[in-house]
Amino acid sequence: MHDIFISIGSNVDKESNTKAGLDSLFDNFGELILSAVYESESVGFEGSNFYNLVVKTETSLPVNEVCRVLKSIEKDHGRKRSEQKFSPRTLDLDLLLYDNLVLEQPIELPRPEVLYNAFVLKPLAEIAADVLHPIVNKPYAELWHDYDKSLQRLWAINFEWSPNSI
Repeated sequence: MHDIFISIGSNVDKESNTKAGLDSLFDNFGELILSAVYESESVGFEGSNFYNLVVKTETSLPVNEVCRVLKSIEKDHGRKRSEQKFSPRTLDLDLLLYDNLVLEQPIELPRPEVLYNAFVLKPLAEIAADVLHPIVNKPYAELWHDYDKSLQRLWAINFEWSPNSI
């Protein structure tokens, strides 16, 4: 089994879409370990605030199949691949880590935004505090500790989810 970490983001009907995304991840991968859910301002475009969190789960699927499953879940929840990179999202699922694999294809792993987006790094550091980033060789807790928190604002919100509770 492989440990995978997935970021979840939504700024369109964000509570409902985040819960639906979690349900779909649970249906596909089983048990999920969740970070807190954070609200943050849009990065790269003017738009509604986002809900963001990171989940950890396990899979026997290869990387390319995990990516296919995530894209399928996004599509099932209204994501259109023709959208601009920086635009509102019903559901955005990004594979951040797959064990300690370093890849460029079919996806760049670890995802580069792990190091520069607070809304990815903070929740990842919560549930993978002692895991080492496979390129910079530092634990995520230390990377978050050293992160310039003035760069992006985010705040924890009250959010409750249990499998298939919508």
